[in-house]
Amino acid sequence: MLSTKLLYIPGVVLILTGIPLAFFPAWLRRSIIITLPPLLLLHMWTFSGGDIHVTWLGYKLTLLHLSSTGLLFASVFMFALWAGSLFALQDASPLELGSAFIYAGGAIGICLCADWITLFCYWELMALSSTLIVWCGKQQDSWRAGLRYLLIHLAGGVALLAGIGALAAAGGSLELGRLAPGGYAYWLILAGILLNAGAPPFSFWVADAYPQASPSGMVFLSAFTTKTAVFVLITAFAGANVLIPIGIYMAIYGIIYALLEQDIRRILAYSIVNQVGFMLVAVGVGTPDTLNGAQAHAVAHILYKMVLLMGAGVIMRSLGTTKARELGGALWHKMPWTTACILVGAAASMGVPFTSSFVTKSVVLSGLADAGMGFVWVLMLVCSATVVFNAGGRFPWLALFAPTATSAATSKVDAPKVTDPKGLALFAMLAGALLCLVIGWFPQSLYSALPHTAIYQPYTFGHILEQVQILAVAGALFWLTRRVLYPSASITLDTDWFLRVAVLRTWQWFSSGLATSYAKSIELLTSSQMRSYMLIFILHGPRGILARSWYTGSIALWVAVMLASYIILYNLNAIPGLNVLQQLLGR
Repeated sequence: MLSTKLLYIPGVVLILTGIPLAFFPAWLRRSIIITLPPLLLLHMWTFSGGDIHVTWLGYKLTLLHLSSTGLLFASVFMFALWAGSLFALQDASPLELGSAFIYAGGAIGICLCADWITLFCYWELMALSSTLIVWCGKQQDSWRAGLRYLLIHLAGGVALLAGIGALAAAGGSLELGRLAPGGYAYWLILAGILLNAGAPPFSFWVADAYPQASPSGMVFLSAFTTKTAVFVLITAFAGANVLIPIGIYMAIYGIIYALLEQDIRRILAYSIVNQVGFMLVAVGVGTPDTLNGAQAHAVAHILYKMVLLMGAGVIMRSLGTTKARELGGALWHKMPWTTACILVGAAASMGVPFTSSFVTKSVVLSGLADAGMGFVWVLMLVCSATVVFNAGGRFPWLALFAPTATSAATSKVDAPKVTDPKGLALFAMLAGALLCLVIGWFPQSLYSALPHTAIYQPYTFGHILEQVQILAVAGALFWLTRRVLYPSASITLDTDWFLRVAVLRTWQWFSSGLATSYAKSIELLTSSQMRSYMLIFILHGPRGILARSWYTGSIALWVAVMLASYIILYNLNAIPGLNVLQQLLGR
């Protein structure tokens, strides 16, 4: 039966668990969080029951399809849910944990389905549940940032649904796969997916919404939405050349705005856009090597970004702020385990040898070189090196080592509660850092899971020497300019400023015109001339008294009444009138 088969679908199980999770007792909720994700991960890798289909309105929907790409993304998503939930147990609300399960269920469901209709249902579920996670942050701007986040993602969902409808109307297949370029369906679906990826001109939503979540909420948000978009782009738009300039823009945009930012979590948010741009370039080139590289780097990015955000979350929990000028400069003494994990994540983000990003970025860069994309290869190499100036070097320096800016910051650092997390939260952070190192030391464990067969040797002498030289130069430049790049109290205008101004001006023009039209209409309706017209209309209009149809008998009666009245009046006035006439004639 279908109801029984649904329990074999990991995404459905997570969604059905997440809906009532907030109402479970604490002990039961804790048990589910610890045990369910690992069991579902084991189920995904051992399931041999084949695809699960259902027919709906004449369309064949594939609810479960275990492709190599989908299985790879779903596996890292499941680990992200597990580690993020363990980290969140310390202070996350039950609503946030339930929303995280639904959110992850939608992402995993997309990776393991094989039709556009099912994908859209999961897509919208992700938008709603992730908005709840933003709202659960309960920060000063969480509510408004969540609304902006929801509006953008609903707009993306509308574009996606319109594209799916156009695809169905044109008689195209609704199976999830490579789309033929051209036509309304292609561009509408691409636009909907790119909105979730943080593509221009809407790249700002990542840094606008993610830092407004709780310390654990941003860990969940960083793992699923943008990487799910990358998965769909790999599946349906591999080789789309339009993705190359979009990805280059995102990579450069993320670097520039991360340099201007003073909040350490916003630095990491802009770094997400930077690295997703790196993946989009690889997808746009579309060769087997670059597609392998995009998938491998997505896995590495989820892991090291989670570690960095967990470290930032620990700082936020301890100090109540993530603004660099309020953190002080002695946190590394107070948080040795957190410092170690942050340094591992930062090294992985920069591509230091024997870390995860070193063995994944090399696949992308070698694929670009083999494809003859020399100019793009140079740009991506430069963008890879400049990660030192955001998540790789600047973030740990500002968070842990930068000099104290104020006496208030010093007092915060000296507070007794400033310490490493304990228990499951520390375990989750250490597990993520350990995976960053395991993939770096044993890259073939990741390479073997990639869909396209290839042999990569990242640890050649030339490659290691090249990467060490690049990092040494970038690191030296950062160290020499670190004082100049120290954040100041300022406001950075992102690209959303232009959109907000345009929307505000349009609304002001519309509301002003509407108010003027209303005032003039009221003035016209209350004028004496209009009242006269209204009286005439009441009397002589289509429904007026004088415009009604009268019966013939009624008309004859009224004519008789009028004639009798005339005769009476005439006779009453005839005798006095005759007397006056006689007097005038002298008679």
